[in-house]
Amino acid sequence: MKQKFDIITSTCVPLPLENVDTDQIIPARFLKATDKEGFGENLFRDWRYDKDGQPVKDFVLNDPTYGGCILVAGKNFGSGSSREHAAWAIAGYGFRVVISSFFADIHKNNELNNFVLPVVVSESFLAELFESIKNDPKTEVEVDLPQQTVTNKATGRQEHFEINGYKKHCLMNGLDDIDFLVENQSKTEAWERKNNQ
Repeated sequence: MKQKFDIITSTCVPLPLENVDTDQIIPARFLKATDKEGFGENLFRDWRYDKDGQPVKDFVLNDPTYGGCILVAGKNFGSGSSREHAAWAIAGYGFRVVISSFFADIHKNNELNNFVLPVVVSESFLAELFESIKNDPKTEVEVDLPQQTVTNKATGRQEHFEINGYKKHCLMNGLDDIDFLVENQSKTEAWERKNNQ
């Protein structure tokens, strides 16, 4: 799942629902696994499939009209329990960016830790984006991590988004927390030598 970020331009999958919690993202019965692999198959499981395991035709992930690596979600995405498995499922499905007007803090950090970029936009930008995608499912969005901008290519409207500097560095360089420590091992050792004499 480690992938370097720079500029991503993609069509979007719209999920215009508010208060989507982590149990809806990945139901609790799938939390027994401790390996990240395979969680994407069960992303939004109870919305994607009926009780017999058949795809629900009108759910957006089952609609071939929509695709791409950007999920556009309603306000308060990732609320509820702090399960990291929700971020595993989003990344495992192939989403690299989630755009919303508000994220639950723990889920937002879990996404960042799993190389999914959560982009917070204004409610008016989000509403316009949903409208653009509804009018033309081939609408593309450009997410520029170096410049911290998101652009609706259908309208040209652009917004700036915030991201922690450390997480930005890690995403742009494909580093998790351990990789970052290893990358800076010599600096850490030099500091310790200097300060422990």
